[in-house]
Amino acid sequence: MGAPFGRWRDGLGAMSGVQRHLMACVFGVLAGGAMAPFHLVFLLVPGFTGLIWLLATNRRRRQAFSMGWAFGIGHFAVGFYWVGNAFLVDAARYGWLAPFAVLALAAGIALFIGLATLLSWALGEKFRMDIVAQVLVLAGVWTAFEWVRSWLFTGFPWNLIGTVWAFSDDMMQFAAYAGVYGLGLVTILVAAMPAVIADVRRPRAVMGIVGACGFGLVLIWGGGVWRLAAATPGYVEGITLRLVQPNIPQNLKWKPRLRSGHIKKQAALSLQPAKDGIPPTHILWAETAVPFNLTNQPNLLSYLGRLAPPKGYVIAGAPRSEPKRSESKSSEPRGPSGSSAVDPRYWNSLIAVAPDGEIAAVYDKIHLVPFGEYVPFRSILSISKLTAGRVDFASGEGARVWNLPGLPAVAPLICYEAIFPAEVGSLDDSAKWLLNATNDAWFGLSAGPYQHFAAVRFRAIEMGLPLVRVANTGISAVVDAYGRVGAHLDLGVEGVIDSGLPKALSHRPLYGRFGDWVTLVLVVGCAGGGLLVRRKLPN
Repeated sequence: MGAPFGRWRDGLGAMSGVQRHLMACVFGVLAGGAMAPFHLVFLLVPGFTGLIWLLATNRRRRQAFSMGWAFGIGHFAVGFYWVGNAFLVDAARYGWLAPFAVLALAAGIALFIGLATLLSWALGEKFRMDIVAQVLVLAGVWTAFEWVRSWLFTGFPWNLIGTVWAFSDDMMQFAAYAGVYGLGLVTILVAAMPAVIADVRRPRAVMGIVGACGFGLVLIWGGGVWRLAAATPGYVEGITLRLVQPNIPQNLKWKPRLRSGHIKKQAALSLQPAKDGIPPTHILWAETAVPFNLTNQPNLLSYLGRLAPPKGYVIAGAPRSEPKRSESKSSEPRGPSGSSAVDPRYWNSLIAVAPDGEIAAVYDKIHLVPFGEYVPFRSILSISKLTAGRVDFASGEGARVWNLPGLPAVAPLICYEAIFPAEVGSLDDSAKWLLNATNDAWFGLSAGPYQHFAAVRFRAIEMGLPLVRVANTGISAVVDAYGRVGAHLDLGVEGVIDSGLPKALSHRPLYGRFGDWVTLVLVVGCAGGGLLVRRKLPN
């Protein structure tokens, strides 16, 4: 059984350094095909099996890192190709940067993979691990570095391995107990363990190990089926949400002569008759749906108020600013971008407008996108951000949960703030639902919006909270506390969603209560298991 696979493994070991790195990149590309919207999960098996064989036949510390880095470049270049679309919105100024931006992002994030393979290989060499132990250690170390990249340098936990299961509600349920990190750890174990079939000396043990991994995956699926069969979420009485998806192309969004028309278009969608005869109680618009600074726009606020249902709100994304203060001493503190604190400050905000045109609540985005909403090291880098305007946005402060009369307590999240498990997990226990307002128009009809949607659905499962996602060009949807998609509008579609608000679970799931302590236990348990297994299996 193992003879041909053993020859393939040995063939990888006999390749030159350049050939081995090219193969590592190919294996990474294969693994990238498992991500949304393709979800070709079976490609993880040749991808991770090949990576394990490359590590098992490697004898150089430097190559243990560089092969992992090559794997990561292939993996993330496929996964992040859509980033180039953002540079094509203003192609005349930024279009030439698109391929360099994709490769730079892929190469930068791939450093985490290189460090994971280096540490895994080093432990394998030090403790003379066999393939089974090596797989256990790699799964643990990979997951640890996924967690690290979720916060280091502001963090970017996009396309975590666990999100490959977003096509299956049943498989996703494991995230309620172990989070998306735990689901990813198990996925790597199962995908990489077939590497043991190259061992011709112990066919029975090999079959048992691979079979046990497959059975574990079946158990996770079965547990998800059981959890969903017992689910009775229901809807909050008296709440009907209208999600407005105007499908406005990003290259037209901020055109001065078109901005008023964008407002009128969304207003018309907000006021159209309800199909089921039940009028909405609250109207939700996407991130920066209002392409005006609302700070000094009383007439526009009054107009939005007239759109609000009686005793309800229009909740819309818009930029806002503080009026410029008078200049003060030269010792005035300076902001993170290097600008003086006396300069006007601008925020990417969500604003709740009541029927009388008054602002009932404001949330200013806290976790900003580097180079998209601000330029890090502004005093050194003389470049402009991609979003409209040359001034950097400021990071918001204050409470993360709104308590508005007539609405269950809501945690607003703008754009990619919803992809961070730890940040969402730190929300006040009073929150009863998550509101994710976003604008994925930057990425066109690419894989990016699908990957974004796949990631945020896991927050609903981890927290046991429904998630309502309203996007300019899609994907807008109402997701229940089990991550199941109810009413939705696909990418590139204009329209509205009228839906009730699903109920939150009565208690947070295990991961929602303990957060990344669960991740730590799984990482230590898996890597520690690799150290134990090496002593019990024959050489």
